[in-house]
Amino acid sequence: MPRQMNKDTIPVRTGEELNLNVLEKFLRETIDTLPAGPLEILQFSAGHSNLTYQLKMGEWEAVLRRPPLGPVAPKAHDMEREYKILSELNPIFPVAPKPILFSDNLEIVGSPFFLMERKNGTVVDTSFPEGTKVTKELCRHLSELMVEKLVELHAIDYKQTGLSLISKPQGFMERQVHGWINRYERAKTDEITSVETLKKWLIDHIPKEHESTIIHYDYKFNNAMFNEQFTDMVGLFDWEMTTVGDPLADLGVAMGYWNQSDDSNLIIKGLGREPVTAVYDGFLTRNQFIELYAKKSGRDISNFNFYLTFAYFKLAVIGQQIYYRFKKGQTNDMRFANFNHFVKNLILHASHVAEEKL
Repeated sequence: MPRQMNKDTIPVRTGEELNLNVLEKFLRETIDTLPAGPLEILQFSAGHSNLTYQLKMGEWEAVLRRPPLGPVAPKAHDMEREYKILSELNPIFPVAPKPILFSDNLEIVGSPFFLMERKNGTVVDTSFPEGTKVTKELCRHLSELMVEKLVELHAIDYKQTGLSLISKPQGFMERQVHGWINRYERAKTDEITSVETLKKWLIDHIPKEHESTIIHYDYKFNNAMFNEQFTDMVGLFDWEMTTVGDPLADLGVAMGYWNQSDDSNLIIKGLGREPVTAVYDGFLTRNQFIELYAKKSGRDISNFNFYLTFAYFKLAVIGQQIYYRFKKGQTNDMRFANFNHFVKNLILHASHVAEEKL
């Protein structure tokens, strides 16, 4: 997770506090090597779903992840599953953080949670750290690193890992399309006229055959960490959605987050401030990213508009689930108050992408 010096940690938000005394007692009883000194807790400000905290005792640091407050969607925010994924991947793909422990004792933080190592480096999201000389060459290099790490992840033989035991590659896209449509219906609040046509299009265009690889499924800049020189990626976070499935679905999700300067303002600013990819010259366009991925991976991208359409719909559903929790009073985070507009715009945008070709 990012260093405090990068201003990615904040005092814990009201209503999302952890019981410091209970947690410290648990940690000292569970981990033998903790130094003396009080437990200090800060919260990572980024993210719209799981709650993530920085823990610190003297020189010891760790990151705690727990589900959001209130009821959550079925099978979502499975902390034990994410812990198992990291346990399998960290030894062979070390940008995935090393897990420390998992606990399903609800008396500690009020939900299941896990601890993982705290990585140090720089996360690039809506800005670069102060003093960074931002050049076209730097932006292109970071783009290429994002492509290369995705290709590297997709090249891992999942059958040599335990992920084959918690994944079902067969029928992956069929389940994904119907599953995310069902999630949308369960979290529905506003009427959006074009959504019925979009749902039918997705069902009618599901690819019948696809390759299966390990997929991160939430691959984006603010889940990646780079070293201070920006020469390499040193961390990749938020493995909650990771599974074995269609690698082009993973690329689609990545491109759903990859904004460029000529995108609609509602898309660019839907999650807050403009991401760096839409602000600075030199970042690959979506098409350039897709084509470089195809070149490095050798995969056929001729049907990619389906995957990009589905990615925008999936992002709309995630936004809808968050807005549903806000509207039901399960979170008071005012960042989510206007997510219904973001959702509607993503649905319209997905409908438009469905009519295009790469």
